[in-house]
Amino acid sequence: MQIHLDAEKCQGHNRCYALAPELFDVDDYGQAVLTEEGEVPDELKDKARLAAANCPEYAITLTGD
Repeated sequence: MQIHLDAEKCQGHNRCYALAPELFDVDDYGQAVLTEEGEVPDELKDKARLAAANCPEYAITLTGD
């Protein structure tokens, strides 16, 4: 599974960071940034799905798996 973040859609709600801090961080402007590039580790796939499902701006997409 690959995770993608569309920075232009992100409005800084930071739900992704609250739900999956292993995958996301927050930059100096309050916008989400990915901390994991490439393949999402198996143990974090559920958290990736949860973060994508809870993004009000639909800025997070998952591909594969």
